[in-house]
Amino acid sequence: MKNIVDSCGWMEYFSDGHNAGFFAPSIEDAKNLLVPAICIYEVFKRICQQSGDTAALRAVSAMSDGSVVDIDDDCAITAAKFSLDHNLPMADSIILAVAHAHKAVVWTQDADFKTIPGVKYIAKR
Repeated sequence: MKNIVDSCGWMEYFSDGHNAGFFAPSIEDAKNLLVPAICIYEVFKRICQQSGDTAALRAVSAMSDGSVVDIDDDCAITAAKFSLDHNLPMADSIILAVAHAHKAVVWTQDADFKTIPGVKYIAKR
C-alpha cells in the first residue's frame, strides 16, 4: 500500500512532536511513500520561517527519499471536486486527489480530513 503523509504530519515528524511515532512508519518506508509536491512547498515554507533555509532544505531533501508526485490536469480537476465536496482548502484537496489517483492512504493530524474515507487520522495533541 502506498502512503502519503500530509504536511502537518511531516512537521510533527521533523519536530519530534507527540504524534511523530504515528507518522514514522509511513515516512521511513520510502519505497511506499508518495510525496505530493504541494507538501514540499508547505513544509519548506514553514521550516524556512521557523529555522531558516538550511534546515528547510534538509527537510525537503529527506522528503525526496519518497517519490515526489506532481499534479496533472486530471488531478487538478479531482482536487477541485474534493475541495467542493469536503470543503477542503486547496493544498488538502490536492493531497487527497494525489492519494486517490495512486490508491494511497493519507496520514494526517489535520481535522479537515478526519471523516474522509481512506485517511488515517490522529488528533493533534
